[in-house]
Amino acid sequence: MEMKIENHASGALRIHLDGRLDTVGVDGIEIRFEAAVASSGRDVLVDLSDVSFVSSMGVRLLISAARAQRLRGKRQTVLFQAQPPVAATLAMVALDQIIPIVADEAQALARLTQQN
Repeated sequence: MEMKIENHASGALRIHLDGRLDTVGVDGIEIRFEAAVASSGRDVLVDLSDVSFVSSMGVRLLISAARAQRLRGKRQTVLFQAQPPVAATLAMVALDQIIPIVADEAQALARLTQQN
């Protein structure tokens, strides 16, 4: 699992994930991912366009980060551009009831604007 962290022009933190969010993938990024989200103090956009698989460990990582954001007030995490197999897994576990999941980056930014 590869992870790229950038500052988005909107002021949000943008995290691009590439690979499998399974046990091995999560182990490879968990500390950096959680540290980036926790220390940012900003909304977080998570780009799932290059994630090919999500296991329960990946779902746990995403939920943990989103909950940490909510504890900081109005900050939130938005997931976007999940490929069909990943989107199906996220829908099956009803992750959208906890974390906003949208089709693309423009919708993710719009979601942040609505909430702030």
